Amino acid sequence: MKTGAWIGSASAVASAALLWLGLPGGGGLWPLLPVALVPLLHIFKYDSASTRFFWGLAAGFLHFMLQIYWIVIVLGRYGGLEWFFSYPALVLLCLYMAVYVALFVAVGGALYRRCRPGTVLWLLPLLWVGLDWCRAVFFSGFPWMDLGYGFWQTPLLIQSADLFGHYFLTFLVLLCNCLVFLFLQKPARCLTFLHLPLVLASLLFVVVYGHIRGSGLQARISEAETMTIGVVQGNIDQSRKWSPDQQQRTVDIYLDRSADLLRRSGKPALIVWPETALPFFPQRNPLIHSLQRLALQESVAVLTGSPWFEAQQHGDGVYYYNAAFVVDEQGEVRSRYFKSHLVPFGEYVPLKDLLFFLAPLVEAVGDFSPGTIEAPLRAGEAEAGVLICFESIFPGIAREWVNTGANLLINLTNDAWYGRTSAPQQSMAMTVFRAVETRRSLVRAANTGISGFVDPLGHVLKSSSLFIDWAASAEVPLFESVSFHSRYGYLFGPLCALAALVMVSVLLLPLPGSGLRDSER
Repeated sequence: MKTGAWIGSASAVASAALLWLGLPGGGGLWPLLPVALVPLLHIFKYDSASTRFFWGLAAGFLHFMLQIYWIVIVLGRYGGLEWFFSYPALVLLCLYMAVYVALFVAVGGALYRRCRPGTVLWLLPLLWVGLDWCRAVFFSGFPWMDLGYGFWQTPLLIQSADLFGHYFLTFLVLLCNCLVFLFLQKPARCLTFLHLPLVLASLLFVVVYGHIRGSGLQARISEAETMTIGVVQGNIDQSRKWSPDQQQRTVDIYLDRSADLLRRSGKPALIVWPETALPFFPQRNPLIHSLQRLALQESVAVLTGSPWFEAQQHGDGVYYYNAAFVVDEQGEVRSRYFKSHLVPFGEYVPLKDLLFFLAPLVEAVGDFSPGTIEAPLRAGEAEAGVLICFESIFPGIAREWVNTGANLLINLTNDAWYGRTSAPQQSMAMTVFRAVETRRSLVRAANTGISGFVDPLGHVLKSSSLFIDWAASAEVPLFESVSFHSRYGYLFGPLCALAALVMVSVLLLPLPGSGLRDSER
């Protein structure tokens, strides 16, 4: 089949544009997602696997450039890297992430040529989700803006995330795209008496389950034990935050906003400050005493973020951590958590000796060590599982907290790094799914926004705007039960990856009775 280059270029641009319009941070028009990949699937018409790979790479590169362009701001404006380092870093990251799209197009095109349409309809979503899961795991993982996250503002459609996570919604998005594509190619062969009803039943299941599950949980929320929690968004200028002469002013801002919050009706039992709200080591800086006095005088617990250090048990070395800790009602520093999933090239430099030229990126915050998840942080009735910064985009971390007994999730972050880009909204969208998957209330405190409160159904009860001083409180339910996703459903992603691996193996080494055939289309 002779196919012109215009199909590849037009398909790449069209799908990248439609995905941008459909996902948070772009247009947010989620109804576009079920058809956004149809242009990309037209690349299957190329005979050559290498050609399909190339155009898939081009499509993926454009898609991720539109999604994570803000990397340049993080690395350049706040990380201290010159443009000739930050721009190539963005390009390399986007190329790496685009490889997963390219593999999907190259392998998916082979399946399209060798399998029956009904088989392709179900195998392609497995392949896409399996590759998404791999991207979340390999090289420490960067699962930014998977397609299922596009439905974050539609609670009816996301309730099934407590079964199989956001990957299930991504699977359904691919299923819809594949159905449309196959129908456009071979209508009579696609709309069989079996496959079309199964697709429609899958989509209907999401809606019906969302309605039934949502109604049932709403009743439980109204009867559940609750806790009033406050959030303070200090809106501290990132470029001045770490200056020693600004530390007093930073602490005063958080103390004043917290005092204002406590004077309002519905006094919170816990106040949450963002990631590194205290821009100093609490063990060495007397400014921590003002926070302790607030907690003691007002009889309120405060959960805040700060850098932390601990001496090695053997030797003279010191470990540095990105920490969260609780100052209880007696003004004592109690339980703490050290961030377990660090940001590569943000909180540590992999292969630092070889990549010495990236060292300026972490000079402002230190070279951190990872912590471990042990017990939730206790504050009154809350047993809080803490997600620091981009830990909120990893479902496994939230699940691990719930399995250790957390009845509440708290996300501390400092999205000032992103500036006025699409990243804060994207981050908030992904965080909402952690509440639904685990069926926990989620409280989010961000230095410059977006801060807010999310209930176990994924409703955003309150939220802030970007780059404003903001303080609010909300009464949030504390749930104890463990969702199906937290017990077993988290395996949906890796099982898709395993199924995709078996599928590729069968493709490369055809077995008798495999269902593959070399029929012409």
